[in-house]
Amino acid sequence: MAPQGRGRAIVVSILLLGMLLHCGNVLAATYTVGDAGGWTFNVVGWPNGKTFRAGDVLVFNYNPAFHNVVGVGKNGYDTCTVSSGQTFQSGSDQIKLVQGGNYFICSFPGHCANNMKIAIDAL
Repeated sequence: MAPQGRGRAIVVSILLLGMLLHCGNVLAATYTVGDAGGWTFNVVGWPNGKTFRAGDVLVFNYNPAFHNVVGVGKNGYDTCTVSSGQTFQSGSDQIKLVQGGNYFICSFPGHCANNMKIAIDAL
């Protein structure tokens, strides 16, 4: 192959790689937690039967005067405690999932204990 032909092949390869990486983001799904009911009590079973992937986006809709969303680890999820993690409180939070365990609770007193929490294992 002539040097000019190799240069074109490299450019085409780079363009194809860029398109593939872009398509990965396009394939990400957006889910509204709790569907029409939003982020509320007894939402713990909402993820059941759904397949989530890293890069998918969860939308948490709620009244920020009464609720929040806190990203926690598995222990925080299991014990309904917040020792670290990011707190969201806009009332319409969009959170991108990472690969593996993703755990979210409401840290208002008693809310997590009333199943205002979800655990998602993203592929």
